[in-house]
Amino acid sequence: MSVISKDPALLHDGDEPDNRAISEIVELQMGPSHPATHGTIKFNLKLDGETVIACDTEVGYLHRGFEKMCEQGTWTQTIPYTDRLNYASPLINNFLFCEAAERLAGVTVPERCSYIRTILSEMSRVADHLTCLGMSATEVGAISVGFYMVEAREILYNLSQHITGARVTVSYGRIGGLTRDLPDDFEERMRAAIAHTRTVMGDAEKLLERNRIFIQRMAGVGIISKEDTISYGITGPLLRATGVRRDLRKDEPYMMYDRVEFNVPVGTKGDNWDRFSVRFEEVIESLKIIEQLLGQIEPGPVKVDDPTIYMPDKAKVYNSIEGLMAQFKIVIEGVRIPAGEIYFAGEAANGELGFFLVSDGSGRPYRVRVRPPCFYAMGALAQMLVGGGIADIISTFGMINMIGGECDR
Repeated sequence: MSVISKDPALLHDGDEPDNRAISEIVELQMGPSHPATHGTIKFNLKLDGETVIACDTEVGYLHRGFEKMCEQGTWTQTIPYTDRLNYASPLINNFLFCEAAERLAGVTVPERCSYIRTILSEMSRVADHLTCLGMSATEVGAISVGFYMVEAREILYNLSQHITGARVTVSYGRIGGLTRDLPDDFEERMRAAIAHTRTVMGDAEKLLERNRIFIQRMAGVGIISKEDTISYGITGPLLRATGVRRDLRKDEPYMMYDRVEFNVPVGTKGDNWDRFSVRFEEVIESLKIIEQLLGQIEPGPVKVDDPTIYMPDKAKVYNSIEGLMAQFKIVIEGVRIPAGEIYFAGEAANGELGFFLVSDGSGRPYRVRVRPPCFYAMGALAQMLVGGGIADIISTFGMINMIGGECDR
C-alpha cells in the first residue's frame, strides 16, 4: 500500500544495532519548543549517545478544562468549545457533538443538513491531513512540499471562512441543524479547491517518491506493532498504518457515509512511512467522497422546524411574541434534552473522536466527556521513540499529529 512508492535501494542499509555496553547515560529535557515539540509537550529523555533508551512524555496543560466548561453552560453554548479540541479540523468536532446530542434528544436533522455536514467534515479532514503531511515533510527537509500543501490548505480554510464566517473557531453546527445554508458559489469553489489539491498531491508525490533523504528519515522509523497499537487504544491513521482496516465511516456509518464509495488505506509495518502514506491516500479518498456528495445533494432545509430545539427565524422573533419567547427560552434555559446518556463516536482526522453525554432533562449538560484520539496516541509515543535517534523524535512526533486542544484533560 502506498501512493508514494519507495525504491528498496534507497532504504537503510539494515545494519544490526550496536550491542556495545552503555558507558554513559545522559538525561535531557526536550521542549516545550514550538514548532518542534508543539505547545506544551515535553520529553524527558535518557540518551546513550544519540540513541533514545527511555522517554517520559509530558503532554502539559492548556488549563482550559473543556469537559467542565461544557457542564456550566447550555447545550448550544457548548458548541464553541468543541472548536478548540482539534482546531486543525474544527467542523468535525462541531458536527460529532451535535450528532451525539441529537441522538440523545431523538432529533433527526433534514437530509440536506446531513449532506452538508458530511461534505464539510471531509473538507476538514483534507485540511487537517495537509497540515500534518506538509509539516512532517518540512521537518525532514522537504520544505517545498510543506509550502505546496499549506497553500492548498489555505484555499480550504478560506472556503471554510466563506461558509461559516471564521477560519478556525467556526461554531457552524447547531443541535438540530446548521447556522445557515451553503453560499450559492460553494460547489464551484469546492470543485476548484479539489482540482488544486489533486495537483498539489501529484507534485508532492513526484518530489518524495524517490527522495533518498525523505525515505531514509521515514521508513523503518517509529515502528509500533499492530497488537501494541490496539492495546493502547489507538485509532485512525496510526492504527490503519499497522494494517488494521478500521474506519468508523465504513464500519459504523453515520451522516451520509453509507451513500458513498471509498477505500480505506492501510499500511503494513506501522512506521512513519506507512503513517505518511495512509494520510496521503486518505486525502485522495476524501476528495472522491466530496465529489460524490456534491452530485447527490438536493435543495431543502438545513434545520429542524421545532422552536424547542432550534431558534426560530429572526422575522418570527421580531414580529411575533411566540417567536420572541421561543428564542428567549433557548438562549436562557437551553435546549431541553430528555434525561439519559449516550456515547457517540465518529472518524475524526486523527481517529475515533467520541462524546459521552449525560442529560438530567434540563437545558444544560449534566456530564460531558470526550474521547480524544490524540491523547491515546501520545501514550504510545515513548514506545515508538525508544531505540531511535534524537533526530527521529520530531519526525515521529509529527506523524502522531498531536493537537494540544484534544489532550486537555
